[in-house]
Amino acid sequence: MDLGLSGRTALVTGASTGIGLATARTLATEGVTIAIVARGVERLTQAADAMRRDGFTVQAIAGDMSRPDDVDRVCAEAVKRLGQVDILINNAGSAPAGPFAKLSDADWQGAIDLKLMGYVRAARTLVPAMRGRKWGRVVNVIGRRGHVPGQSFTIGGAVNAALQNFTVALALDCAPDNVLVNTVNPGPILTPRAADLRRQKAATWGVSEDEVTRRTVSRVPLARYGTPEEVAAAIVFLCGTPAAYITGATINVDGGGAVDPG
Repeated sequence: MDLGLSGRTALVTGASTGIGLATARTLATEGVTIAIVARGVERLTQAADAMRRDGFTVQAIAGDMSRPDDVDRVCAEAVKRLGQVDILINNAGSAPAGPFAKLSDADWQGAIDLKLMGYVRAARTLVPAMRGRKWGRVVNVIGRRGHVPGQSFTIGGAVNAALQNFTVALALDCAPDNVLVNTVNPGPILTPRAADLRRQKAATWGVSEDEVTRRTVSRVPLARYGTPEEVAAAIVFLCGTPAAYITGATINVDGGGAVDPG
């Protein structure tokens, strides 16, 4: 299937590993010129170098999307290097797991600044130019806890719920200018971030990481973890011409809809 993306440009945040990197690589195979963003300079550089060795055109921009000044700088640098940004993939976000009573204001504020406000600020900066050109795509990578709460992931669930609302509101606002805004909600996916959450849940539940994995997989109808590439496929589809009548939508890439406990 030709997605009609050749010659387009994209900014992908949280893209040094996992879903973000898989998305950047998948977009690149469609002929998209990419800028990837992450906080860790070394891992970001390694990811960009690997993409270049595979023949892709990619720019690496280090930045912390929880900082307003960094968001402004990253977006400005992306526009400068790419000429314009046609596609924004918001993926830089995380929140700690753990018992509600042990989560501090700093835990809450960190997740809000990085994921909620990072997504909002990037869209606020880049979407106006998309609207002016009458073409643009924003995909917010969020997570299922926005609509299925869990007691050990209260911060992530609250932030994700806010982003679900924001995505639909932005989609409605941008629709007259052919800027499409959608959500992809990953389920249990084999990423470094998932490994971190598995360790946190093991500590919270007082069980081994293997037991966390067993419980998680037992509740997935497809009975396995997904891969970053499977999530990336959905994200990139939403950017392409075949998805030109889809906006304000949520696609769950979760192996069938069950939610792991906690």
